[in-house]
Parts: sequence; C-alpha cells; structure tokens
Amino acid sequence: MRKKRFLGMCFIGVCAVQAVQAQCSICTKTASQLGAGPASALNSAILYLAAAPFAIMGYIGYRWWKNEKQINRS
Repeated sequence: MRKKRFLGMCFIGVCAVQAVQAQCSICTKTASQLGAGPASALNSAILYLAAAPFAIMGYIGYRWWKNEKQINRS
C-alpha cells in the first residue's frame, strides 16, 4: 500500500510540472524595465537557487523512507 501511494505521489509530481514564473512583483517590474532577456535570466536564476533546498529535502526524504522500509522489514 505504501509503495503504491509513494509511486502515485511521484507520478503526480512529475505530471504537475509546467512553466513556472518565480519572480515576485517587485522583481517583475524591475526586470520588465530591463527587457525580455534579463527578465528571463532573472527568472531562471531564481528557479536555479530554489532547486538546491528541494534537492536536499528530497535526499533527506529518500533516506528517511529507506530507513523506515528497513525497520518495517525487521
């Protein structure tokens, strides 16, 4: 049951990926004055910086899941 739930959540997470606009309202106004190129670069940089905490949380979650799996087998 847990494996099916985990796989279902992973499937939903992968399918829910779409174009993301990560800029706050102030950054959007500033970037729009600079032009389309810098605005796109700023948006990409914000998403790049947000990826590290999510990767760390994913690694911790994976280790927790693997540890729980071993404990439940015992």
